[in-house]
Amino acid sequence: MPPHRIAALGIARTFQNIELFEHATLLQNLLLARHAHKKSGFFSELLFLPSVRRMELEHREAVEKAIDFLDLQQYRDSLIVNLPYGVRKVTELARALCTDPKLLLLDEPSSGLNVEETEDMAFWIQDIRNLLGITVLMVEHDMSLVSAVSDRVLALNYGRPIATGTPAEVQAHPEVVRAYLGG
Repeated sequence: MPPHRIAALGIARTFQNIELFEHATLLQNLLLARHAHKKSGFFSELLFLPSVRRMELEHREAVEKAIDFLDLQQYRDSLIVNLPYGVRKVTELARALCTDPKLLLLDEPSSGLNVEETEDMAFWIQDIRNLLGITVLMVEHDMSLVSAVSDRVLALNYGRPIATGTPAEVQAHPEVVRAYLGG
């Protein structure tokens, strides 16, 4: 299924390796995420009809909500190429939120982040789940983040499920200990 159809179904994702437009601003990157909600045609866009203007305002409002939610206000007009890595990771999360997902897939959201940035990421993931009501499915190796935000964990070893349960149950599971710590 093409990505725009997946987005239209209410599924968004972030990437382990950041996939942003580096020579566009943070604001422009987030506005691009709203394309899945575009309902106007070529001629109405060309003429910038009132319906197009209303839709543009709705898109900008959604983007501003994501900027406020993730405390990105000071970076909104900055080029991505000039932003620190941690802010880029949060920008990618904001871009995913701008698609109005029901399901958010996060691929190693703490990859490359320092301890403080990882704590912030945990806070935002909890808020995304608890305040926005978005289901979050995450692939992550940082067990402090997994433990902080997860209700249910599935551990894999070479693609094979070896344990499922709460973070504490999975971490204590003998197969998980053997697979990840040796023994």
